[in-house]
Amino acid sequence: MPWERQFDVDEMLGKAMSAFWRRGYEATSVQDLVDETGVGRGSLYATYPDKHALFLAALRMYDDRNRRVRLVELERTLPPRQAIEALFQSFTAKIKSGSAAADGCFLTNTALEMAPRDPEAAEIVGRAQAEIEAFFRRTVRRGIRDGAFRPDLDPDAAASGLLASLIGVTVLIRSRPEPKLLGRVVREAVDRLG
Repeated sequence: MPWERQFDVDEMLGKAMSAFWRRGYEATSVQDLVDETGVGRGSLYATYPDKHALFLAALRMYDDRNRRVRLVELERTLPPRQAIEALFQSFTAKIKSGSAAADGCFLTNTALEMAPRDPEAAEIVGRAQAEIEAFFRRTVRRGIRDGAFRPDLDPDAAASGLLASLIGVTVLIRSRPEPKLLGRVVREAVDRLG
């Protein structure tokens, strides 16, 4: 009789994503994944050949369900300045609300931990960062056209600067989760747009 999966793969992957996001790749053991997901080792390995494959699947899930969805929604529903501010605030909101230490951004965490030595993780992170930069570029162009931003603004340079500021914010959330500091960084990034 062939092996039959006894768990929901999406639910298990979501729980694995949470574990990797909080702890990082290296600090998350297979036993942590078993404990977190409630799925036995044999079933995990029958679904994903190893911890690395499970990690990459979890990272792709985060990118598809969090980052992509958020950018589409912001671009579709908000004016340019508010869309950019809302993206930054989606990361800083946990800190401002006084909730437990924020986990930062799974993509940025992965960039710092894995990208220098893991080409597959680096490809996922690099593509996501390029898409975030493209979101900023389109939003800046729209803001210039609508009169919300300075007319002499270079959309490419502004998009690169906003990407760097956003990545900086996601690192600071982990290392210095100080609301005043984060607020200043966000204000400075948005104020550069005019």
